[in-house]
Amino acid sequence: SPRLECSGTAITLFQSPEEGWQLYTSAQAPDGKCICTAVIPAQSTCSRDGRSRELRQLMEKVQNVSQSMEVLELRTYRDLQYVRGMETLMRSLDARLRAADGSLSVKSFQELKDRMTELLPLSSVLEQYKADTRTIVRLREEVRNLSGSLAAIQEEMGAYGYEDLQQRVMALEARLHACAQKLGCGKLTGVSNPITVRAMGSRFGSWMTDTMAPSADSRVWYMDGYYKGRRVLEFRTLGDFIKGQNFIQHLLPQPWAGTGHVVYNGSLFYNKYQSNVVVKYHFRSRSVLVQRSLPGAGYNNTFPYSWGGFSDMDFMVDESGLWAVYTTNQNAGNIVVSRLDPHTLEVMRSWDTGYPKRSAGEAFMICGVLYVTNSHLAGAKVYFAYFTNTSSYEYTDVPFHNQYSHISMLDYNPRERALYTWNNGHQVLYNVTLFHVISTSGDP
Repeated sequence: SPRLECSGTAITLFQSPEEGWQLYTSAQAPDGKCICTAVIPAQSTCSRDGRSRELRQLMEKVQNVSQSMEVLELRTYRDLQYVRGMETLMRSLDARLRAADGSLSVKSFQELKDRMTELLPLSSVLEQYKADTRTIVRLREEVRNLSGSLAAIQEEMGAYGYEDLQQRVMALEARLHACAQKLGCGKLTGVSNPITVRAMGSRFGSWMTDTMAPSADSRVWYMDGYYKGRRVLEFRTLGDFIKGQNFIQHLLPQPWAGTGHVVYNGSLFYNKYQSNVVVKYHFRSRSVLVQRSLPGAGYNNTFPYSWGGFSDMDFMVDESGLWAVYTTNQNAGNIVVSRLDPHTLEVMRSWDTGYPKRSAGEAFMICGVLYVTNSHLAGAKVYFAYFTNTSSYEYTDVPFHNQYSHISMLDYNPRERALYTWNNGHQVLYNVTLFHVISTSGDP
């Protein structure tokens, strides 16, 4: 085979004497780049190009599975630590009950007993988490073995065992998907410290990414102000947003009201100014695809959040789809949650949460649960949760650091498991911790 003569040491990449690919390294080029020369075998390998491409694709799929496994293992470990903490609490309570010997009052004893009863179901959950952790370890080992097998086949440039390997990859993907589904949703138990991405714009506004876009799409949309605005900036990446570069401008045909906008599957959903109309604006075609009135919904600061700002209607997206949060006169100002059809904007189902909207600082949806903050100012916490699957509610106590003391937009992104916040002219992110209760049947 012809080759360039250059200084350096030959490194044999494949051991087969008939197919001995070699790599030569030379000195650096004037621009600093390293110059390398590959010596390919004399015989043709064109007949195997198809199989090689398939093997390469399989390798990429295995790498993707491996990366997903790392994320899944991290989530499982984090949640397992939480449950273990609860187990320690259970043991402590049990010890106090055993050591009481009549020293506790009847009321205190009953309170301890009730607390133990609440925590008892966590025992089976802990065992399930331990089993899930062992499963993930086995899955990682299988992925590692499969990667080794594929690498060996690539070295030999052969294709025997390909069908079997393909089936193993498909099986691993199915098992990973099933495991991820089990851990996909959960109850909010914690909010991280804030991550300030940028300080830009006025005191009120909104910013977001597309909840349905593939992970490679990191475009950011930015909307400054809370009423009469029509200008939407689309940044190519989060990095460009931080630097304030590489953006295009969309001019909406109708102005917006509030800050409760959301980008979902390539379209912006927002409340048309001085109306209860929901507008679906498609970015690519730069046109309104559909608009529809939300029956009975208050608007124009009739039922805003406690901070005002024409925040009567708040649109959200979680793992189960598109939601609208608002209220009506018929609901006496209490928060209404409605599932919307993203194509027609029709209301599919509604729930009356019983929580007064004017008392809420902000709200967001995770896994079909509406979480409401008790204030938009300093000292805010997630105070109330409404579960649409059971039409029930509970008061919560999940603190988070309201660093700039004036939140005017708070939305959950299920793709990134993060809260997007506009806080007094700062664009801020929070990570969330979800507690997963897994049934023995395998259903989430």
